[in-house]
Amino acid sequence: MRTLSQYVRRTPTMHVTVDGRPLVFKLEHLQLTGSFKIRGAVNTLLSLNVSEVVTASGGNHGIAVAQAAQLLGAHATVFVPVTAPEAKTKRIEALGAKLIRHGNTYAEAAMAARDFGLPYIEAYNDPKVIEGQSTVTQEIVEDVPDVDTIAIAVGGGGLVAGAALASGGRHIIAVEPRHCCAMYNALAAGVPVDSEVNSIAADALGATRAGDLALEILQQHNVSSVLVSDVDILDARDRLWADFRLAVEPAGAAAFASFLKGDVPGELPCVVLCGANSEWQPR
Repeated sequence: MRTLSQYVRRTPTMHVTVDGRPLVFKLEHLQLTGSFKIRGAVNTLLSLNVSEVVTASGGNHGIAVAQAAQLLGAHATVFVPVTAPEAKTKRIEALGAKLIRHGNTYAEAAMAARDFGLPYIEAYNDPKVIEGQSTVTQEIVEDVPDVDTIAIAVGGGGLVAGAALASGGRHIIAVEPRHCCAMYNALAAGVPVDSEVNSIAADALGATRAGDLALEILQQHNVSSVLVSDVDILDARDRLWADFRLAVEPAGAAAFASFLKGDVPGELPCVVLCGANSEWQPR
């Protein structure tokens, strides 16, 4: 039986001290395809018996589905909004997937992809996707059991829902950009609601609505929701490079931004650096 571990990397952790506090980085930006998304994509494809699939993505999920399809001998079609970064769309095509640009937002691309007539691979709101993403936190807990708080950037909620399920009761901090916070709004409303998508990290965290399955999981676990500004995110991204030579995309720095603001408690917190798929130069 084929298992997820045959296809994804077990990414390392890194112990550091930041502003006098001990901290653990989970270096998930070193994952195959440059983000955690490959875990959920492979886990979903392993559960299917199909030769073709379709999905929609702002970038990272599309790269992951294209890579998963290549690994498992399938073909992927990926819809992206016209605003998707070229650094990400190039990688999708390089992995052999068919790329279709449609709409100005992820939601518009997803609507078109669902009508395409092939099995649709969810980006976050699916039990198999969440199960795959939960392995990030499983590795943290196994490798550094003393971690008591885990901070995670949130888009639609697949990664943070998996973290809540795998954390063993540890405190989870769900971090979103101030103007790109579908899960924050869903937690406040009690149900997924349409939300603004306007952030430097929108290509990775730009869900218009949080997943209802992810929301239900977060409502049942020890999760706090916090917001950071785009300035906070870029400052955190630049500090990761300046202090540790860790190069991540804006979404990958969002959780660290919340730590720097003092929004991540705990004696030994962990910050997940979730992606590294962007072209940038330090400011």
